[in-house]
Amino acid sequence: MARLLRVIGIDPGLRVTGFGVIDVASQNLNYVTSGCIKTVGQGLPDRLKEIVTGVIEIIERHTPSIAVVEKVFVNVNPQSTLLLGQARGAAISAAVLKDLNVAEFTALQVKQSVVGNGHADKSQVQEMVKRLLNLPSAPSTDAADALACAICYAHSDRLASRLRQVTPD
Repeated sequence: MARLLRVIGIDPGLRVTGFGVIDVASQNLNYVTSGCIKTVGQGLPDRLKEIVTGVIEIIERHTPSIAVVEKVFVNVNPQSTLLLGQARGAAISAAVLKDLNVAEFTALQVKQSVVGNGHADKSQVQEMVKRLLNLPSAPSTDAADALACAICYAHSDRLASRLRQVTPD
């Protein structure tokens, strides 16, 4: 029987944090769930707390084996970059509190892995996530980005597994 790996992808954001959970078995990617943790209208400490508690709830409900978080890019606005970094830290902290290892990929790596173009736009990511997971409709942009992170990890894990099989010790 094929090894089953459950992966949670997280697309951190201070107002909206996307999440997506997939199961990976051999060559198959199976959708489990996705959605968004919305924190609009709260102060910074409350938003960060909501991200931590929301991610922990999802991890407890779906018991992934690993978390995948998109790396922060440096924005034109340094304040936005700092705030995004705090949201990212909250999401990573939640995963670590639940004893998960955390893998990280840049947006370029995720898009290249999922779409085949590191500069793909959000609608292209949504469409490819829909196709790869056989979804009836495209998920929201934040959920699609999170699912794309999980898919990127699945692709990289498969490659690493294949390399281990052909590389002598």
